[in-house]
Amino acid sequence: MDTLYTTIHCWLVDHPIISQYEWKPNKTPGASLIFVAATVAVYLTLTLSLHKFSNLPAVPSAALRPITAAHSLILCLLSLVMAVGETLSAIHQTPPDHRIWPICFPAGETPPRGPTFFWAHVFYFSKILEFGDTLLILLSGSRSRRLSFLHVYHHAAVVVMCYVWLAEAQSLFPVALVTNSTVHVVMYAYYLAAAMGYRPWWKRLVTDFQIVQFVFSFVISGWMLYYHFNNGSGCQGIWGWCFNAVFNASLLALFVNFHLNNYAGKRRMGQDNKDKSS
Repeated sequence: MDTLYTTIHCWLVDHPIISQYEWKPNKTPGASLIFVAATVAVYLTLTLSLHKFSNLPAVPSAALRPITAAHSLILCLLSLVMAVGETLSAIHQTPPDHRIWPICFPAGETPPRGPTFFWAHVFYFSKILEFGDTLLILLSGSRSRRLSFLHVYHHAAVVVMCYVWLAEAQSLFPVALVTNSTVHVVMYAYYLAAAMGYRPWWKRLVTDFQIVQFVFSFVISGWMLYYHFNNGSGCQGIWGWCFNAVFNASLLALFVNFHLNNYAGKRRMGQDNKDKSS
């Protein structure tokens, strides 16, 4: 077991590319406002353009399923690696005299370098890879039903959020990265199973986990804010956290609305049908 842990730690934390990582504005790939703006603009333009031409022929499901399965498998495994890598990196990089480091980076003392920030960069680029979710919906025959404002807004804004994490060396992002990656392991495992013809019973849990994730983010943010206002220089990247908090609040509201419309409504309909038949 120790050998396995050592091997994983070596590849996900100690590897020179990871341990010596440093975010350099306008030099590191993706480390510029122009890149973020262009990426989001291209995504929104292509999505809205393809969605507008709803008469485009849909790709047959037999051809789309293998692509969906491969896409889901890659993101499921990548999410697992990111969750493990970020957890080990945050533990490794936490100073002995500042155990709450993953929650509150000391303001002015935390440059965006090291393995913790490396995995944030991988996470940042993984959100661009997730644009493939939208493409798969647009290529399917159910695009008009499945492509929602929540989906497009979430995919576009999360790229900006990840950029802010790195540009501001924002406190608390290691916790957010691990929780989000863990949820995505479950979500893409479901998509993978569905693409392979098996519909897991836990579809609803995917949305439930996402809602719990956002609620947890606000709880842990309260802890961070306590240290920010009661611990000397405060926590680094507080303005970035403000953007993150507003974004998470909007997503929580949208996911709760989605949950009520898709699950609570079905329960009421099922109960009404039961009452009519009795």
